[in-house]
Amino acid sequence: MLTKNKDVAIAGAGLVGTLLGIYLKNKNYNVTVFDRSEDIRKVQFSGRSINLAMSTRGWHALDRVGIGDAIRKIAIPMDKRAIHLQDGSITFQPYGINGEAIYSISRGGLNRLMVDLAEEAGVNFEFGHKIWDIDLETATLFIGDNEHGPFDKKQFDMVLGADGAFSRIRHRMQRQNRFNYSQNFLNIGYKELNIPPNENGTHRIDSNSFHIWPRGEFMLIALSNDDGSFTCTLFMPFEGKYSFEEINTEEKLNDFFDEFFPDTKELLPYLKDNYFTNPTSSLVTTHCYPWTYKDKVALIGDAAHAIVPFYGQGMNAGFEDITALSDLLDRYPNDIDKVFEKYQEIRKPNADAIAELSYRNFIEMSAKTADSDFLLQKKIEAWFTKMHPEKWLPLYDRVTFSLNPYEDALAIGDFQKSVMDEVMKLPNIHTNWQTKEVENYILELLNKNKTDR
Repeated sequence: MLTKNKDVAIAGAGLVGTLLGIYLKNKNYNVTVFDRSEDIRKVQFSGRSINLAMSTRGWHALDRVGIGDAIRKIAIPMDKRAIHLQDGSITFQPYGINGEAIYSISRGGLNRLMVDLAEEAGVNFEFGHKIWDIDLETATLFIGDNEHGPFDKKQFDMVLGADGAFSRIRHRMQRQNRFNYSQNFLNIGYKELNIPPNENGTHRIDSNSFHIWPRGEFMLIALSNDDGSFTCTLFMPFEGKYSFEEINTEEKLNDFFDEFFPDTKELLPYLKDNYFTNPTSSLVTTHCYPWTYKDKVALIGDAAHAIVPFYGQGMNAGFEDITALSDLLDRYPNDIDKVFEKYQEIRKPNADAIAELSYRNFIEMSAKTADSDFLLQKKIEAWFTKMHPEKWLPLYDRVTFSLNPYEDALAIGDFQKSVMDEVMKLPNIHTNWQTKEVENYILELLNKNKTDR
């Protein structure tokens, strides 16, 4: 048990910061969460959202502190992808081999609910408090209206930076000797669009599908909300022939959607307003190390490892950071030095792995989901898994519907890809894939790998 109740500050009242607050409050820490913005429950949240996809890792973290059921009330299960081809046809691709689903949740709706739940647990929130700097040695925050002061100095036993991809806590840590940091922006940006509900409040398209309009270098996605609407996201290059820079008039916008997304004409009645009013946002991957400073400061979630959203694992990975940290606090409650040391050792390789997987998944979503070879490969993997579940679990299931480490998922996924690359070279594979010959060939390749090792 703790020798005393420590005073802990969390920078950032987003999803990771609020859940972390609940975890720490349950361990009898005195928890204050600071956020530079006003209370999210009192402001309109729109224009920059990519709806969240809650999966096994996220639910595991929520259920451990007893709030999963409250959040399931605002979540919509999606058990498949709906691939909208350019000719207007739709193909469906199931997610899990056993019918599992990911869950669509409005980012703003979830954040508001989680702040309520954290306050009920006894977490204190200080909104409109801008953190400009931190003294790492003393865990003292410098809070003020602007970066030149005057500052209100607040000292804590620990400070945890959950303040996102452009973290002020990490910014201070970067000024240390031997602190490694990199960021990489994609040339792809995104813009939020909206499909409103029918007049009777129902969804205009299937609410239990993750809708994708894959078009190679750009794509449109849509995730359902519990009010009958869909939050859509258009991913597109910043510059080039088909880009946010080039599509800059109503005529060009209409021509673009008529050519590439003709089946959305009735779905997006506010396309013009959404496109020209909502901001064009960027996508960044960040890597840094170390994540901690002595027993005083630690980074968590996007502050430590921002990733692009194409595997739907950003929030889930951040929540998994929390469960790992929580387990270590239980194991070493009076040795925060050791907790922080082991926390970053455990989580850094997994954060790097999901960053790589997320980047790769953009290629899959934007191009491969419309490819016949890719769709066949998924069918073969599901077919083989049902016959030999002890020998094969598809990469998507390993990442999304399990608690297996991301690091292992990446390594095993790379090996399985090498196996499937060989399988797809078999003659007549498109017409004769459910055969003993194919099954035995996969088993042979798996056994060969064991022998080689």
